[in-house]
Amino acid sequence: MTQEYPSTLLEKAVNEFSKLPGIGRKTATRLVLHLLRKSEDEVASFSEAIIRLKREALYCRECHSISDSEICPICANPSRDHSIICVVENIQDVMAVENTMQFRGVYHVLGGVISPMDGVSPGDLNIESLIGRVASGEVKEIILALSSTMEGDTTNFYLYRKLQQYGVKLSVIARGISVGDELEYADEITLGRSIVNRTPFTGKTF
Repeated sequence: MTQEYPSTLLEKAVNEFSKLPGIGRKTATRLVLHLLRKSEDEVASFSEAIIRLKREALYCRECHSISDSEICPICANPSRDHSIICVVENIQDVMAVENTMQFRGVYHVLGGVISPMDGVSPGDLNIESLIGRVASGEVKEIILALSSTMEGDTTNFYLYRKLQQYGVKLSVIARGISVGDELEYADEITLGRSIVNRTPFTGKTF
């Protein structure tokens, strides 16, 4: 049954919010009505933050994480171990690993995983720039910290085939993360232990 709205303005706002991932129409309606109760200045501040994010946010030219400058604070930090790169699917995963405070290397954000069913091929991901970083000869270890899904394992194997010629150490996070789970939803202790207890990656699936 189609929900009726007393205002076309309300309906349009709900339609826009419901386009966000994980936001159904009921939740979208609650969010819109919440904003409607706020002052005009508060709503303007909310809108400005989103617009500025879209217009001004940059992506680090080294790791592809979101940044306020061409090089993100992690890549620019001389105290980080730049010889160890943790490969993750998205920016949320960088935040999740950082919250564990167990990793002092740097990152590489792929921007997704290989998924033929969803039309995502290796060429759609930040793989060539990762190969370039490894080919520089300064990288000693690549940690594959992708979600323990079929798509994640497929991407792990593809990267293994691409990177093994460079003689770099390849490891994968320990499977303290349940099969099918995504990194951003893992608790910090489990994720931290998975990073610390990583194991060599041999190109075989689990």
